[in-house]
Amino acid sequence: MVKDFASNQSSALRSLAALAAGLATIAAVIVGAVLAVFAAATVAVIAVMASALLAFAGLAMRARRTVRARRRGDEIIEARHQGGHHWVAYGWNERR
Repeated sequence: MVKDFASNQSSALRSLAALAAGLATIAAVIVGAVLAVFAAATVAVIAVMASALLAFAGLAMRARRTVRARRRGDEIIEARHQGGHHWVAYGWNERR
């Protein structure tokens, strides 16, 4: 149907149609390139955010280990046996 339309028209109309088709193709290529750059930028931003998240998780785990290591000495309280089932604990209320 399109071939019939193009064959029945003059050569000027065919040239104009070919020019319009070429411009439409160029516009489609430009839009595709812009979308590809946008998609690549999105992937790059996601990668940067993921690496920042992993870095913060690593820092949090390091801080957690440091706090645990420091706290182990504070958990020891002094207890004295008073006889039988009686024990007295000292230092439990001086925790930081």
